[in-house]
Amino acid sequence: MSKPKVLVTRRWPDAVEARLKALYDVTLNESDVPMTAEQMRQALKDYDAFCPTVSDKVDASVLDVAGARTRIIASYGVGYSHIDTEAAKKAGFVVTNTPEVLSECTADLAITLMLMAARRAGEGEREVRAGNWTGWRPTHMIGTKVSGGTFGVLGFGRIGREAAKRAHGGFGMKVIYFDPFPVKPELAAETGAEKRDTIEEVLRESDVVSLHMPGGKDNYHLINAERLKMMKPTAILVNSARGEVIDGKALAEALKAGTIKGAGLDVFEGEPRIEPSLLECENAVLLPHLGSATQATREAMGWRVMENLEAFFAGQAPRDRVA
Repeated sequence: MSKPKVLVTRRWPDAVEARLKALYDVTLNESDVPMTAEQMRQALKDYDAFCPTVSDKVDASVLDVAGARTRIIASYGVGYSHIDTEAAKKAGFVVTNTPEVLSECTADLAITLMLMAARRAGEGEREVRAGNWTGWRPTHMIGTKVSGGTFGVLGFGRIGREAAKRAHGGFGMKVIYFDPFPVKPELAAETGAEKRDTIEEVLRESDVVSLHMPGGKDNYHLINAERLKMMKPTAILVNSARGEVIDGKALAEALKAGTIKGAGLDVFEGEPRIEPSLLECENAVLLPHLGSATQATREAMGWRVMENLEAFFAGQAPRDRVA
């Protein structure tokens, strides 16, 4: 019996690729160069399973393929705003993601961004590396104390709750949150988190605002110029979710004008392109989408994709189906 044909769009950890080779007739992207829309369309015609990542824009034009052979799109990543799930449903594709396994490391990264922005760590390292540091002095590079402050979470799902645990347990921060969906009381109780009824309430009260909302059209530019003005001038904005949740130009203007104190960003709208005006902001920490970038987590994401593939090809419902 022939093995299912599987295409993987980017390089994955070696251990996961080895397991894929053992189980499937797999084609790997050895060059690790992103596929074009036409290449993805062709893949849907030639393979039983198509495995993209969050860097692949699988929109309606890609999915509109006559006589597609692919039946499952098993994405490597928790977010799936890069896939047009409505178009996928209409075309008969099953779509899966990889939740849960990256929550802790992404939350760790959110706290890293908070601390780097608050304590001006990026600025400090640049000064040292450039040979411009003249030594310790009482007024040099004064930052912001986060311990004991208010940690506001927009999107109190798995990653948002993990970030809240770290802020509350590690830094004694009060946690407040907004989520459009109900949160079980026992989950909020883990950090003593207090619900707020609107995004605006969280923005006004928080010393740090950490974004954990999904991307897509519903949350496009959720943080815009108007909402940035609602934040405290001493506040830090952190985004380890999806780049399109923030209006990058508006954020750069707010950082330059002192509307808010600083920002820590791991994701960007249209990445790897970054809004040029953000690059001019010394009070912005900019990281290259490192949220899940640990060996253990990137492997766990691969194993989760394989669980979904194995279930699908066994005629069972994949555990992480999103469309």
